[in-house]
Parts: sequence; structure tokens; C-alpha cells
Amino acid sequence: MEIIRASGLTYNYPDGTEALKGIDLSVQTGERIALLGPNGAGKSTFLMHLNGTLRGKGELKIDGLIPDKANLSKIRSTVGIVFQDPDDQLFLTTVFDDVAFGPINQNLSQDEVAKRVKDALEVVDMLWAANKSAHNLSFGEKKRVALATVLSMNPKILVLDEPTSNLDPRARRRLEALLLGLSHTMIVATHNLDFAWRTCGRSIILSNGKIVADGLTCELLLDKRLLEEHGLEMPLSALLAHI
Repeated sequence: MEIIRASGLTYNYPDGTEALKGIDLSVQTGERIALLGPNGAGKSTFLMHLNGTLRGKGELKIDGLIPDKANLSKIRSTVGIVFQDPDDQLFLTTVFDDVAFGPINQNLSQDEVAKRVKDALEVVDMLWAANKSAHNLSFGEKKRVALATVLSMNPKILVLDEPTSNLDPRARRRLEALLLGLSHTMIVATHNLDFAWRTCGRSIILSNGKIVADGLTCELLLDKRLLEEHGLEMPLSALLAHI
């Protein structure tokens, strides 16, 4: 079942920069898609359209809904975005409060909020930190709590912006295993092509505001010429898989 559709999606910033130039994309429920491309390709701009933060021209539907003012609350419950910097999502006194913020704003009962928080923190193995301040946690732990703040809202779609950035190898492996254990539809913007190779069955390369390639990760990331043309390098995982 199709859960995201973009047709001719364009977006210009107020200074005239044309960030998206006719994006055509269909995403099926349960797909894991890596969104790849150099800095300035339009990846973050596209992600911000998925929860209605930005609205361009053309057609965009999320779970059958147009992300306009009337549908904005529903869209933001459907699409959970995990930012690159967890400190952008963690701002309350305790981890419990941070994870409870979304469910509270969904007008859930106190008991349901507590259950959502417990369940989300258990998924990311951070229940032990519920009464701690997020600011006293390691960066990797903050990343997992930030993911919990999104999971607590029971979204259908997870959008992750550079989920492995600034993580040490152990924290990256832990987050990677966690994400592989989730069944959500995922859009993952990343410069880490090894991570994309291991976690996403499909990859999309965005360059200069356009989709220049869309296909199986195991095929696209072996196309050295394609990758080099768009400022990317073949990941070590792909090389090792074909030795």
C-alpha cells in the first residue's frame, strides 16, 4: 500500500534558491529508503515537507492526506522526524517528560501517556533513564531518547536525519540494530553509505534538487560512476560484498 506520494514537488526558498525541482516519488508501507546525496542536494528540504514544516508546489500526499493546515495535526502524528542533533528534541526536565510531550499533546489520558512513555523507552533500552535529565546522558543515549520521543506518538512513518552522525562505533551499531528491529516505514537521510547498505533495501540519490537515481541499494551503491558524479563514494560494505 502506498503511504507517500510526491508528484512534481517543487520548492523555492524566499531568496529564490530552487531547492526541489519536480520530485516524483512513491513509497510503499514498510519500505526502508535511504535518501542520499551531497550537501545542498535538497534532502533536508524534502524531509521538512513530509511533516508539513515546508509546503511547496506540486502534489504531496502522506497516508492519503495533503499536508495542509486542516490535516497538519494528523500528518504530524503519522510522520515522526528524528533530528540530526538530539538536543533539538530534548528540552524538558527529565527524559520521561521529553518522551511524554508528544502523547500529552495528542490529548491522551494520563495512564495512556505513561504506557506510551514506558513502551517507547523500553524499545530503545532507555527506561532506566526515565527520571534523569537528558543533558547528563551520552550522545548515543540522547539519540536513543530522541527516537523514543517520536516512537511514543505511534507514527506510521519514521524520518531520520543523519542518525549515525557523531556516534562512536559501538553507539552506531546499537542504533543500527535498534532501527533494524522496527517495522515502520522509514526515510533515512544519511551520508553514511555503509549504514544505508546494511539497513535500507532501496536508495534514492538526490542531486541539485532532483532525483537522479532510485533503485535497489545493492545495485545503486555498486555503481561507482554514478556515485562519483554526485559527490558520493562506494561504501566499504559494498566492496567487501563483492570480493
